[in-house]
Amino acid sequence: MLTTRAPAKINLTLHILGRREDGYHALESLVAFTGGGDTLALAPGPALSLDISGPTAPAAGAGDDNLVLRAARNLAARVEGLTLGAFRLEKRLPVAAGIGGGSSDAAAALRLLARAHGLAADDSRLIDAACATGSDVSICLLARARMMRGAGEALGPPIRLPILPAVLVNPGVAVATAPVFAALGLAKGARSAGAAHPEIGDGASAEDLLVALAKGRNDLEDAACLQAPVIVDALALLRATRGCRLARMSGSGATCFALFATRQAAVRAARDIRAQCPQWWVKTAALR
Repeated sequence: MLTTRAPAKINLTLHILGRREDGYHALESLVAFTGGGDTLALAPGPALSLDISGPTAPAAGAGDDNLVLRAARNLAARVEGLTLGAFRLEKRLPVAAGIGGGSSDAAAALRLLARAHGLAADDSRLIDAACATGSDVSICLLARARMMRGAGEALGPPIRLPILPAVLVNPGVAVATAPVFAALGLAKGARSAGAAHPEIGDGASAEDLLVALAKGRNDLEDAACLQAPVIVDALALLRATRGCRLARMSGSGATCFALFATRQAAVRAARDIRAQCPQWWVKTAALR
């Protein structure tokens, strides 16, 4: 069996620049990834199938619309004679949580199929299949920190970030992406007001990066909080933890993150939050 990780995608910033004439929102976002997440395995074979297990498996959906299966079919449509096989997904990340769990699973499926068939990471067919599967799948293919622009399809070069100790919190509510974007109320062709995205230097120190991130924002945060008010509680709890340098929502929610100067501070904060909210999904992470 071939195996790979499917890490969580964290939007350290998420600026909405406006809405394009095609209806998609134009964005600018610095994306980083966790070290852990879901695990996907593939046993190559003639038939395509997917088995899902793990703590968040019931919410993932094993039907034909699962992004792992969609990604595999999209690649098969572009690579003649592609052998598919049986996928086995260990699902640990929360679903509909703003951390790209499904997109990362789909990207993992494409990586495994590419490995099985000797396809290069920059093979245009692989990238086309990722774009056809979902707007976040392309950035999850490499799973390296970088800027994401356009509707998510325009990717900057990988950025060397210092490892950022973090705590991830999901209060157990699923947040639908479409209503959050709709709540922005932008007509087609409209532009958003707001400060420009801070410059993020390649190889910046942790302190310089934290200063730059503090000048950024997540423009979907207010709309998501209206849809799921518990996000307000999650952010307040993170910001109140000792040593928190920055707390923000990721993506369209409901997962929020807090950044710390040390791993020890992140571990302590996660322990305190678990004690107060034992029903929440709380994880420490090293973002990079």
